[in-house]
Amino acid sequence: MSTDTEKKDMLRGGQFLVKETKSEDIFTPEDLNEEQKMMKDSVKEFVDREIWPKKEEFEKKNYALTEEVMNKAAELGFLGVGVPEEYDGLGMGFVSTMLVCDYISGATGSIATAFGAHTGIGTLPILLYGNEEQKKKYVPKLATGEWFGAYCLTEPGAGSDANSGKTKAVLSEDGRSYKISGQKMWISNAGFASVFIVFARIEDDKNITGFIVEYDKENPNGITFGEEEKKLGIHSSSTRQVFFDETEIPVENMLSERGNGFKIAMNALNVGRIKLAAATLDAQRRVTDVAVKYANDRVQFKTPIAKFGAIKSKLAEMAASAYVGEAANYRAAKNIEDRINIRLEEGKSHAEAELKSFEEYAIECSILKVACSEDVQNCTDEGIQIFGGMGFSADTPMESAWRDARIARIYEGTNEINRMLAVGMLVKKAMKGHVDLLGPATKVADELTGIPSMEKPDYSELFSEEKAMIGKLKKVFLMVAGSAVQKFGPDLEEHQQLLLAAADILIEIYMAESGILRTEKNAKRFGAESQKEQIAMAKLYLYHAVDLINTKAKEGIISFADGDEQRMMLMGLKRFTKYQNQPNIIELRNVIAEKLTSENKYCF
Repeated sequence: MSTDTEKKDMLRGGQFLVKETKSEDIFTPEDLNEEQKMMKDSVKEFVDREIWPKKEEFEKKNYALTEEVMNKAAELGFLGVGVPEEYDGLGMGFVSTMLVCDYISGATGSIATAFGAHTGIGTLPILLYGNEEQKKKYVPKLATGEWFGAYCLTEPGAGSDANSGKTKAVLSEDGRSYKISGQKMWISNAGFASVFIVFARIEDDKNITGFIVEYDKENPNGITFGEEEKKLGIHSSSTRQVFFDETEIPVENMLSERGNGFKIAMNALNVGRIKLAAATLDAQRRVTDVAVKYANDRVQFKTPIAKFGAIKSKLAEMAASAYVGEAANYRAAKNIEDRINIRLEEGKSHAEAELKSFEEYAIECSILKVACSEDVQNCTDEGIQIFGGMGFSADTPMESAWRDARIARIYEGTNEINRMLAVGMLVKKAMKGHVDLLGPATKVADELTGIPSMEKPDYSELFSEEKAMIGKLKKVFLMVAGSAVQKFGPDLEEHQQLLLAAADILIEIYMAESGILRTEKNAKRFGAESQKEQIAMAKLYLYHAVDLINTKAKEGIISFADGDEQRMMLMGLKRFTKYQNQPNIIELRNVIAEKLTSENKYCF
């Protein structure tokens, strides 16, 4: 580990809200080292050879093709990128793990789901919670693709409320085995998995327990499967119900400790969330790419439609969301990787270092999952619109991309659950003293009653006004969330609509700031002129963030405050969301769109 990582005063999870982040302290996609660039090129080449040309086949529910591609990915080592070398993985850092997940996922949601389920929730529970014997037995097989993994948590009556599952695990009389009985649904990779992470309840325990269950076709051991689910999208992702009828497993296949299953499930989902966010990025790049090419080729009224303002607007917005999504994902990934390295240096085990680091940035993981899953849906929707009638046809890739994108807002915890989690976890961190929200919130409250400065700041330096605006948006969150916590205390979690509004403010701050910081860092080292379009994208995204934050904060304020308090907060909101120099939005979009159409691709 570099001394830079050791010495840097690293922000803890959630602290981005109350501490300034300098652009030189964040990692950007432009910071990839040679090894990572080679890995990226290798994955892109694999996708362009093995997946993209077979896109039609994936729409025909060709589950065998998914398994075949997964086997080929295994041969190239892609399944074990983040697995330590001692368990037959490549032992690369978390940024590299994200990189592979990003670029392997863009051509079809079927492979994105199969890959994500196997390398994430199918492998990580054993790697992070298994004992040494379990890790040696299972992880090498999973890392090399000899076996594929699946994760059995959801049940007909237990979805978002994951701890309410009815599947039972009964200890045998001789105490040597458990018999598992129950029904699981929406199980990705069920059709070809050999190892299932199964969550079941022992007796009347408050919390569920995790188990490692092997499946062998020759000896099914009470395991049966439903038919492949008929789904809106991800057609070639094997998704089935799994039934356990007194499936007998040795007691040593319990994962971690009795009653620890809910904790395992939640922490596995933290990693799943940020990887799911990464899995939407190349989809956005590819959709934008295809849309740009079509817009340049499609002529109406004797003009390529790419020349029309209505199409330019769409292309610019699609590119800006993808660009900012990249910035935020790789910023968080490097924070996690650095935190893992620090813990390893302190002598922690690989499993403990990873677990604690993912837990540390759980807020950012939820933020990214929500933002990127919604951005990819918007991107594919606009992609269809650019194609017009052809976009609605299954003969063009937009229709399947739109359908595949839809699941991203549901799995790994719905976006509603993740919004509430992000704010809830932040409040808990504040109560534990890990993030000082009270001090900054008190300062904002004092500022509201003070006399505002009439001085006009000097915003001549690149991004000086934008960074000041980010600072003010953080005050909006502190003002709204601080007042809500003060008013409702521990009952805040019962006010879901308020939490959702606060979450949207939090999400937009993190995403917009990431876009600004990425671009500022690159403008400093490559020159502002070379970043003209990137500057436009960062500014465009921030403008929308300000707008959305204004709407959501107002919604919150007028719903829980009244009288003088409401008037004071609304005046503060107006002050905190006011630009001194409004950006020319149409000009920003035109700058971005002209670059895209001249390059005839997503080129950032």
